[in-house]
Amino acid sequence: MTAVLRTLERADLPFVHRLFNDPEVTRYWFVEPTHSLAAMEDQFGRRLHDTSERRFVIDDAGRRCGIVELVDIDLRHRNCEFQIIVAPDCQGNGYAGAATRDALRYAFAVLNLHKVHLLVDNTNAAAIHVYQKAGFVNEGVLREEYFADGTYQDVTRMAIFQRDYLSTP
Repeated sequence: MTAVLRTLERADLPFVHRLFNDPEVTRYWFVEPTHSLAAMEDQFGRRLHDTSERRFVIDDAGRRCGIVELVDIDLRHRNCEFQIIVAPDCQGNGYAGAATRDALRYAFAVLNLHKVHLLVDNTNAAAIHVYQKAGFVNEGVLREEYFADGTYQDVTRMAIFQRDYLSTP
């Protein structure tokens, strides 16, 4: 695997559109799989110069394998939220771990953030394992936070500090 993170481009939107219209993918993002490509293109244009977010594609030699996002970047408090989707046909190949590490390196070394946090569905054991391995620790459970698949879902907030990331070999 030689995947890299690269900036999300307009040409990537059909790939992102497919991800966000896959019910298995969107279930863990707690959104309905009803995004239109036209709406995504419009949103892309509006976000083009937004400094409060960074969006990347996981690219393995030209193959799009997923997306990574640092959103709600707050430069005053030096924190942001981390989000990731690995395409279903690319899962189980180490992309999530590598992309998470690359995103953290960017957040802490380039943006000089103090803390990166995320929300994860408590039933998503694979994602929790990836996040723990990357150094994220549990901060707390948000009970019945999202409605998905006909029921309310508990999520765990996890976070990692720059100092902890930098002290990991």
